[in-house]
Amino acid sequence: MLKLNVPDMTCNHCVSVISAAVKSVDSTAHLEFDLAQRQVKVETTATDEAIQAAIEEAGYTSEAAQS
Repeated sequence: MLKLNVPDMTCNHCVSVISAAVKSVDSTAHLEFDLAQRQVKVETTATDEAIQAAIEEAGYTSEAAQS
């Protein structure tokens, strides 16, 4: 499971935009959001790089979180 910090994810609108971005890469991806910690966990068959690129193309910053 890929765990990312997304420091500029602040609201439910952000969650829906990020969800759509990830689903455009892998429509079967499972996402878990923690708005308080500004983290997203992604269970996917796509590469970590593809997921991060999709999030960044949607206008958000992402970086790998410590496990």
